[in-house]
Amino acid sequence: MEEPETSLMQINVLPATSEHEPVLSNLLELYAHDFSEFSDLKIGADGRFGYDPLPLYWREPDRFPFLVTANGGLAGFVLVQQGSQVTGAGQVWDMAEFFVLRGYRRHGVGLRVTHDVWKMFPGHWEVRVTDKNLVAQEFWKHAISRFTGVHAESILTEVAAKRWHVFSFFSNSHN
Repeated sequence: MEEPETSLMQINVLPATSEHEPVLSNLLELYAHDFSEFSDLKIGADGRFGYDPLPLYWREPDRFPFLVTANGGLAGFVLVQQGSQVTGAGQVWDMAEFFVLRGYRRHGVGLRVTHDVWKMFPGHWEVRVTDKNLVAQEFWKHAISRFTGVHAESILTEVAAKRWHVFSFFSNSHN
């Protein structure tokens, strides 16, 4: 069942082309600013956080960038990559980065976008959430539970000296 807030909103998850790189770069700055509350991200002398892997999304075949729009305006982005960042397993889809602008949060936009993305890439999925971001942990638990129809639980693990809650689940054409 669709969230009531999004029933009147047109939400799209659109593949981002290399021409969209500056837009994604700007949105990544907002994302990094939000994320700096939970991480030791440092702003550079140029006043930007930067996101070094961004150009790889148009160079490597296992990376997929998307822009999110709501009622025709920018609402966020999604970066998907293939390959587990936890175990290294190649056939796992990874929600590398996910961001919804604050004005669209708590209106069902994120939930709808996650479900659309998971349907685009059937198979095994992992979603990593930093141990410090309790709001995001609850969001992902809810989004995955709604998608799979099964209560979602995460496993706390440490990867590259960072503590992550990792949600694992399966997406198929019936979700």
